[in-house]
Amino acid sequence: MLYNGYMAKIFENKHILLGTTGSIASYKTVDLASKLTQAGAQVKVILTEAAQKFVTPLTFQSVTGQKAYIDDDLWSGESQVVHIGLGSEADLMVIAPVSANTIARLAQGLADNLLCLTALVIHCPILLAPAMDSGMFGHPATQANLEILRQRGVYIAGPSEGRMASGLVGLGRMVEPVELLGTIRFILGRDGELKGKQIVVTAGGTSEPIDAVRSITNRSSGKQGFAIAQAAIDHGATVTLISANSSIVTPVGVHRIDISTAQEMHNAVMDAIKTADALIMAAAVADFRPDEVTNLKIKKEAGIPEIHLTYTKDILSDVREYRKKDGHPKVVIGFAAESQDLVHNARQKLERKNLDLIVANDILAKDAGFAVDTNRVTLIGKEGEVAQYPLMSKEEVAELIINKLIQLIAISI
Repeated sequence: MLYNGYMAKIFENKHILLGTTGSIASYKTVDLASKLTQAGAQVKVILTEAAQKFVTPLTFQSVTGQKAYIDDDLWSGESQVVHIGLGSEADLMVIAPVSANTIARLAQGLADNLLCLTALVIHCPILLAPAMDSGMFGHPATQANLEILRQRGVYIAGPSEGRMASGLVGLGRMVEPVELLGTIRFILGRDGELKGKQIVVTAGGTSEPIDAVRSITNRSSGKQGFAIAQAAIDHGATVTLISANSSIVTPVGVHRIDISTAQEMHNAVMDAIKTADALIMAAAVADFRPDEVTNLKIKKEAGIPEIHLTYTKDILSDVREYRKKDGHPKVVIGFAAESQDLVHNARQKLERKNLDLIVANDILAKDAGFAVDTNRVTLIGKEGEVAQYPLMSKEEVAELIINKLIQLIAISI
């Protein structure tokens, strides 16, 4: 997937077999095919006869640069086993939209068109994105067929609720291409280097209430933490994301826990690390909070209030103590947002909190850090090694951190 010019490595040279059936939602599949191709995937499309009533093979060929296949190709003489060729090279088969008719065919193992025939010979995962009237989707026959397919390990994405071609509103709309891309990304990463590993990631900036309407917070958007969670999913991890005040869409496959205050984050982290292999503490957690909080709004007419601050709990210090007793998490990576003496202050934090790696960045840099899509980081290891990196997208930084994590976990075993 493309993020600010960054192409996620998960799609590079992956062969995606994209099927589409008879539905007005086929126009979304063109967008999906285009996005997958831009992301680096090799996309080949199979259209059913009904699909061609809504979109043409030429449309798909124009966005993928690859031949789009129809039933006539079974008998074209180009190959007697075109379905074998298509199925054998696929890393993933996606059928979007998939109609109630094709769902029934797949469930019963019918092979009366090129799409269903190919689905019978592939050995890769299959992802279906249903699209149909809500009555058809909710019919017991359709639900029974979907359950058969789920039992076989087929992934089902959606449908979503909304207005359909019939004019009715209900459950039956095909999910949007962006959501499908996230699901495809999740499936492709399932056998990655972090398969079976539980990773906890924190993101965003905590908010410490002053009164009923005001709070002390910071400028952290959570973008870096969310990018790290996505990169961990790309490499097969089971990810828990503890998020503070972020409106960013959660990566598909991530278990998200929403919190607000530093105390809430402390509680969530200490609970999550009990079975975790690694903790990546990317959140900007408040060091101070108001000593007293009123449930009412402080009125301006009462004069300028005096706000006395007290320390919040130091999460990484408590994690350090927990590791001494329990051994979990095996790897802890921290962040240091500094405005001066970057390497010196970050190294002190690494040693004080007994971290395995610290990611330091200069918060005074206008093109890196808070509220932007880029970052310029320095990685400092436990043995004192220092590696400075140029300006990168936060997705590239996330990939860099996860690759370091993979090395650290290998060492810790």
